Amino acid sequence: MKAPLLAVDGDSFAHRAYHALPKTFRRADGGPANALLGFSNMFLRLWQAERPRAVVIAWDTLSVPTYRHVELVSYQSGREFDDELLEQLDLLPGFIESWGVSCAKAPGYEADDFLGAAAAGEEAAGGSALVATSDRDAFQLASARTTILQPVRGQSAARIGPAEVRARYGVEPEQVPDFIALRGDPSDKIPGARGIGEKKAAELLRQYGSLEAMLEEGRFSAEADALRLYRRLATLDLAAPLPSLPDRVPDWKAAAAAARELGLGGLAGRFEEATTWT
Repeated sequence: MKAPLLAVDGDSFAHRAYHALPKTFRRADGGPANALLGFSNMFLRLWQAERPRAVVIAWDTLSVPTYRHVELVSYQSGREFDDELLEQLDLLPGFIESWGVSCAKAPGYEADDFLGAAAAGEEAAGGSALVATSDRDAFQLASARTTILQPVRGQSAARIGPAEVRARYGVEPEQVPDFIALRGDPSDKIPGARGIGEKKAAELLRQYGSLEAMLEEGRFSAEADALRLYRRLATLDLAAPLPSLPDRVPDWKAAAAAARELGLGGLAGRFEEATTWT
């Protein structure tokens, strides 16, 4: 059986790494290195555990608003990032590409959109995908051929398939955008329907099947346009542009050289160890 494609939420992993490691980790030029180091270590663990046929790392473009930000002014409002994290987010895609690993980043798209496009493309080609992210919006991608790898502190990643989505939310993966529209999403500042929480949203979707069916029956008539907007915001764009993703093992020697150039000798050693993995 062919190995899966691994699609990684770069921003999600970089944020986790930045907040998990001390800011005392520095590069040779004195700049911050904790996100670079932590992300690289997470990547090495993931690759060793999963041995994918290829990897794509997905990124947000923070300097350009997406249609989501344009259509809902409050979308993701109030988010502020440390300058040292932003500096490393700028460096990470180029650093990773020096390993021979593909990155997906384009104005107007979020990292999640690339994850969705990668999973959909791999399934269409008859393959399977692993989507590594802490963002539960990606639960809509879970299928017989796509598994979500959700990081768990100090443990192996949780593997989320359709059964796990049903157990956590009480809905099918394809209902997740409708579920988010009804329940809302505090992290993205999507308001949701007035007075509807997680349990009620799931109950309504089991009853009606979809948000559109509810609206056609006259439910939430005063909020119909807003709820359709929220669903659109929560739906991943499977047409997001991706690089070519041929079967490829990372160039661990090149990765070690890039790490050493940054003054990250310990990381360079770990990349060199990876050359012995079979």
